[in-house]
Amino acid sequence: MLPPRSTLESRKMRIVVALGGNALLRRDESPTAENQSRNLALATEALAPLFAAGHQIILTHGNGPQVGHLAARAERWQEEPAPLDVLDAETAGMIGYGLAQSLRNAIGATSEIVTLLSEVVVDGHDPAFEHPAKPIGQIYSDTEMTAVTARHAWVMARESKGWRRVVPSPMPIEILGLGGIRLLVEHGCVVICLGGGGIPVIRDSNGRMRGVEAVIDKDLASSLLARELNADWLLMLTDVDAVYADWGTKQASAIRNISVPELANHRFEAGSMGPKIAAAEAFVLTTRGKAGIGRLQDASLIIEGHAGSRILPT
Repeated sequence: MLPPRSTLESRKMRIVVALGGNALLRRDESPTAENQSRNLALATEALAPLFAAGHQIILTHGNGPQVGHLAARAERWQEEPAPLDVLDAETAGMIGYGLAQSLRNAIGATSEIVTLLSEVVVDGHDPAFEHPAKPIGQIYSDTEMTAVTARHAWVMARESKGWRRVVPSPMPIEILGLGGIRLLVEHGCVVICLGGGGIPVIRDSNGRMRGVEAVIDKDLASSLLARELNADWLLMLTDVDAVYADWGTKQASAIRNISVPELANHRFEAGSMGPKIAAAEAFVLTTRGKAGIGRLQDASLIIEGHAGSRILPT
């Protein structure tokens, strides 16, 4: 294990901060405007020390609970649900607006804050399209599942409390508008982008773009962005305090500092911490930067080495 750092790095750093959807809307909360506004204020309060230290922050965010809410609302009213790429765009705009406003209130008007809708290219032949596995939306009983499947031909998967829709989650390949993001960052703007991992699009044989029924993992997309921007840190903030070895057993213990080669000694579930570990590994190997995973309220403490988990270059 690598030794922890005791002080926050003093040099000004470029940090891509990926806010988890469950950090912005807690698992036990209803998706009301009041709840989301309160959580956005808490998020920006947690990030304020990073801005105060003069670091350059690029923000991405999840949208899983919000997309699920919109899809469930359409189902309750027996409306035809909007395509997933459209739901991704709707929620990215909604959360981005709230996050930008909360940031202005927290850090003042000293920086330009820009919110973008980000299209992300995926491969139309990605195996994920043949094997949908990403759960979204509400939980259905056996009877409800049969009716919903008949109406929409959705792929459903059994969970402990019932059935949920599962959708493809292909790998992000290219961030459209990356040059614009880079230009804004280099001119000192605080950029909010890649909402929900970005809006998934594919390029057809004629070079034309079209949206697809899929969701992109926010952490994998954020890792791609951090690599393209040559960031110093990729910080993935969620509602879990750290990465755990032997999760779900009596021997479970928090991993505080670990190098990429040491990750091979552990197993991380594909449906939970696996994508974050993969995102961190890809970023650290490519840039020699550092990645952190932990609770939103511990953002600056993770960088200092006093909380969360850090994946460090050897």
